[in-house]
Amino acid sequence: MAIGRYEPAKIEKKWQDVWESSQCFKCGTDPSRPKYYVLEMFPYPSGRIHMGHVRNYSIGDVVARFKRMRGFNVLHPMGWDAFGLPAENAAIKHKTHPAAWTYGNISDMRSELRRLGYSYDWARELATCRPEYYRHEQLFFTRFFEKGLVYRKKAPQNWCPSCMTVLANEQVEDGKCWRCDSEVEQKELSQWFLRITDYAEELLEWLQRMEGHWPERVLTMQRNWIGKSVGAEIAFEVEGLESSVKVFTTRPDTLYGATFMSLAAEHPLVETLIQDSPEAGKVREFTARIRNMDKRVRTAEDMEKEGVFTGRYCLNPVTGERMPIFVANFVLMDYGSGAVMAVPAHDQRDFDFAKKYGLPMRVVITPKGGDLKVEDLTEAYAAPGVLAASGEFTGMDNERAKEAIVEHLAAKGLGEPTVNYRLKDWNISRQRFWGAPIPIIFCESCGPVAVPAEDLPVVLPEDAMPLADGRSPLSSLDSFVNVPCPKCGRPARRETDTLDTFFESSWYFARYTSARDETPFDEEALRYWMPVDQYIGGIEHAILHLLYSRFFTKALRDEGFMPVDEPFNNLLTQGMVYKDGAKMSKSKGNVVDPGSMIEKYGADATRLYILFASPPEKDLEWSDASVEGAYRFVNRVWRLAQDLEGRVPSLAPCSDPGGMELSASARDLRRKEHETALKVAADVEERFQLNTAIAAVMELVNEVSRSKDELIETEDGRFVLGSALATTLCVLSPFTPHLCEELWEALGYEGRLAEMAWPSPDEAAMKVDAVTLAVQVNGKVRGTLSAPVDASDEAVKEAALQVENVQRRLEGKTVRKIIVVKGKLVNIVAG
Repeated sequence: MAIGRYEPAKIEKKWQDVWESSQCFKCGTDPSRPKYYVLEMFPYPSGRIHMGHVRNYSIGDVVARFKRMRGFNVLHPMGWDAFGLPAENAAIKHKTHPAAWTYGNISDMRSELRRLGYSYDWARELATCRPEYYRHEQLFFTRFFEKGLVYRKKAPQNWCPSCMTVLANEQVEDGKCWRCDSEVEQKELSQWFLRITDYAEELLEWLQRMEGHWPERVLTMQRNWIGKSVGAEIAFEVEGLESSVKVFTTRPDTLYGATFMSLAAEHPLVETLIQDSPEAGKVREFTARIRNMDKRVRTAEDMEKEGVFTGRYCLNPVTGERMPIFVANFVLMDYGSGAVMAVPAHDQRDFDFAKKYGLPMRVVITPKGGDLKVEDLTEAYAAPGVLAASGEFTGMDNERAKEAIVEHLAAKGLGEPTVNYRLKDWNISRQRFWGAPIPIIFCESCGPVAVPAEDLPVVLPEDAMPLADGRSPLSSLDSFVNVPCPKCGRPARRETDTLDTFFESSWYFARYTSARDETPFDEEALRYWMPVDQYIGGIEHAILHLLYSRFFTKALRDEGFMPVDEPFNNLLTQGMVYKDGAKMSKSKGNVVDPGSMIEKYGADATRLYILFASPPEKDLEWSDASVEGAYRFVNRVWRLAQDLEGRVPSLAPCSDPGGMELSASARDLRRKEHETALKVAADVEERFQLNTAIAAVMELVNEVSRSKDELIETEDGRFVLGSALATTLCVLSPFTPHLCEELWEALGYEGRLAEMAWPSPDEAAMKVDAVTLAVQVNGKVRGTLSAPVDASDEAVKEAALQVENVQRRLEGKTVRKIIVVKGKLVNIVAG
């Protein structure tokens, strides 16, 4: 078969059809083989893929193809995170159903992904908007509900007025909706929550075991979000009321210095405190304003501290002193109990607040061996020291005092040691239509009742349409809402909220293991494939998706569904794709369409560029000139194969020449061939440096091109060229699979590269007989020498002194010392 002109569109379509018709990448459970599960975060079907998708999925495809060649049984699936607001908003805009818009986009994006030649097992494809998928998560919900892991409560919620739905805390970024960038408001609503806080300690502990397998940045972000603090809960009795303010503090050693109390604007006790108070109007006005402020702004160091007096006092449990109770802008309900015992002498925020409102201060910690007075303070003293003006604890080291004071409070029933977490329970209710219905029925007699398993799924009505203003139509759809109670049979109403879409994406990776099973999971397949060996996605998912997936895995484990503790063994967070110094986006007009790149250069050149331009974890700056460079390299490989076609034998990669005697040039090329196979494997498997792996292949192509005219003249040279060409195509195939498959077939090699074993480098082939050493005089390079690798230091020293330029530099000088750095250099010290 003669190698003709390089026509990427024709070649790529050919091999995509071959892989599909032969089900080349279909896999199954096979306990006799080692498994490898590689997964990229599945996309939202927005309509078109972008360069961020291409980068993410190209990285995963290289790993999948490489691991197959390494002998692993590889699971590499693809699916669609298909519920959510964009589909609903687009459906309203285009006057169509969200399902029609979504399935149309899935079809388009599937075609685009196929054009890139990704090695997916398409038989496992799933879409989270299909009833056969979400029926299982509805089952999970009912199991969680029966266990008490799901509960409903009324509380202030983050409300996006544009999306017309509630947002989880993690979905509010700088006070704005993570999807549409609208200002988020606070709204009192009854919502469903998952008790993720029940797993806070386990989620935190497992992060330590993931060190070295997940990026440190992601581990730190999750640790900070979980936010464990060890301290005490202390009760402050409210004067004149049969209630108390409970405070969580990490500084019980400063309790004697607490002079006022600060509450969050959202604190449930505020209304009770201001009942019949002349301050009520002022307080309500203040809390309404503060509740809608960005929480990050409220807690920023440079934010001006504001507050309003409630008219009430509480009592310090150790001093008995009256402490005025304020509502303050810098206190949040998200941390502790939403109340702060203010110690202005030892906390800067309290110091600033006390200065502004003329509130008392008391020094209760002083430097060891020093003195500190209130009138001398220009800022809060937050350093360690010894207690002062603290009753029986005066003179005690403040760290020791923390324990002693908590023990004292516990003995009197006024406090107890406590661990607090910043993490809050996950709000999973959403007020939009395009989502999985929450499987709950409300009965006046029985209360909330879970839909029985045999009645699942609760299907989202296909005849309903989202309303023009964004509200869900479900509450007004009698055929959906009005149902009998599963317990008593009386008339009841369905829940009309839908599940947060992160509910779907928190377990999809496990569903891939048995995507067509009638039960949530086939137990044998789940045990074989899970956990995911390599997960790949963006850093923006460090908290939301990754934390929820970890929690879900543990919750399903405890319900007997999941055999593992963590979902993802290894995580790679790939960098962003930028153009003209900014992240690609339609609004900036700097988007590069993958389809146009494939049309112009082919899928292989597009893949090669996106993988070569930057290390996977780093951001990538798009360069049209560099894409051209990738295309030129692909053509160069093609021309090299054309040149050698029929002139060299069709050998296996890294072939053994047996007893054939090789010339020095043939040995050099053979060494480079085997070194390349070894380096590419290490770069992909151990270091994830795909760009340097490609660079190594480019060096091998250069070496073959440079030496072919000489080597083609001899039998040993033709042998080494044939082997090196086979190795080139083999190690390049995970990156540019269509090109390499076509050349492999055209050159008469056996089998398909997608099913080939990775080359086995020979240590003997890589052995170097001699090394080149730099020769320095007083630290400056003055020449080089070639020496046998096993030469003694004395022989190397003698040879260094014979280098002509070195001899000139030593004229008139005395050699005082000669230092040999094995395999690298010789330094002659002379004076």
